[in-house]
Amino acid sequence: MHPEEVSSVWLNRRYYEDAEIAHYENLTKAALTPLAGEVAKARQRLIESRDTFTSNVDSIDTGAIKFMEKKIVEYEKTITSLVTQLKALELRVAALEKTDSQTKPVHQINIQSVPSAKPAVNDDDDDDVDLFGSDSDEDDEAAAKVREDRLKAYEAKKSKKPVLIAKSNVILDVKPWDDETDMKLMEQHVRKVEADGLLWGAAKLVPLAYGIHKLQISCVVEDDKVSIDWLTEQLLEIEDFIQSVDIAAFNKI
Repeated sequence: MHPEEVSSVWLNRRYYEDAEIAHYENLTKAALTPLAGEVAKARQRLIESRDTFTSNVDSIDTGAIKFMEKKIVEYEKTITSLVTQLKALELRVAALEKTDSQTKPVHQINIQSVPSAKPAVNDDDDDDVDLFGSDSDEDDEAAAKVREDRLKAYEAKKSKKPVLIAKSNVILDVKPWDDETDMKLMEQHVRKVEADGLLWGAAKLVPLAYGIHKLQISCVVEDDKVSIDWLTEQLLEIEDFIQSVDIAAFNKI
């Protein structure tokens, strides 16, 4: 580069600096333009809000405000009156309590002036004599006799009342040893077992397996006289015919 050109550049330094400053100022203005628009919009909104508030204040009903003020004054008067009445009531209660404390208790009143009542004395000794004593004794004897007769009649009626006898209906399964056992003869041996309160009923043969049948026989027993365990033991003693005895059904009558 020629030396004169270099010297001319430095001689025009001020010019270039001013151009650079102007360039950056233009950039700054371009950046601030959107922000300025937002500020202007916000300012317009504030102005509109102020106008709206002013119009609302003008539309307030002054009559309603006066009515509320009047009601507040009336309420204050009512409260003042109630407070005055309450104070008067407190003073009255205090006066009554003071009067009661000065009154003499009832239990301290002297009642010696009341004369004591004396029992009347009857000098007539004839009132102690029972002129009808004999009649009273006769009435007592008659009442005792009637009571005794009624008790005897009740006992006799109670003794004639039938006594309920508890009974049970039992069905027994009597099983033989094998298929060669004579079932009719076995049934005859079973029915030979007799006892007071034992009554044999119907019987039938029920097939088991392999040609073997069991004897199913029913009976009625009185619970107080015949025990099922005793009856089972008696049947098992017929060991030539009976292998086992089972209870198929047991019902109270």
